[in-house]
Amino acid sequence: MNSEGREPVRDWLKELPRVERRIIGEDIKTVQGLRQWRKPLVEYLGDGVWEVRATLPNTIARVLFAELGGEMILLHGFKKKTQKTPLDELTLAKRRKKNYETNQ
Repeated sequence: MNSEGREPVRDWLKELPRVERRIIGEDIKTVQGLRQWRKPLVEYLGDGVWEVRATLPNTIARVLFAELGGEMILLHGFKKKTQKTPLDELTLAKRRKKNYETNQ
């Protein structure tokens, strides 16, 4: 939840087709249950930000998150169009992480 009381990842997920929401949700749940995060499902992006790597029927999606206080905090979600995670997507996730830490 951000400082305005919104949940941007939840809002993004609600806009997706049901099958895509299900796949991403299952991948997030799998990551929550893992003792150690590693490829191919999870990748570390730096500065405390990780990504869940979801393969959808016609594209791929990423959910960027941080582990804070033993909780998985979902920061940002997007469909990926390039090989590398776009800098603006990563910057947004880092800003949301910082805001979350500041408001806790």
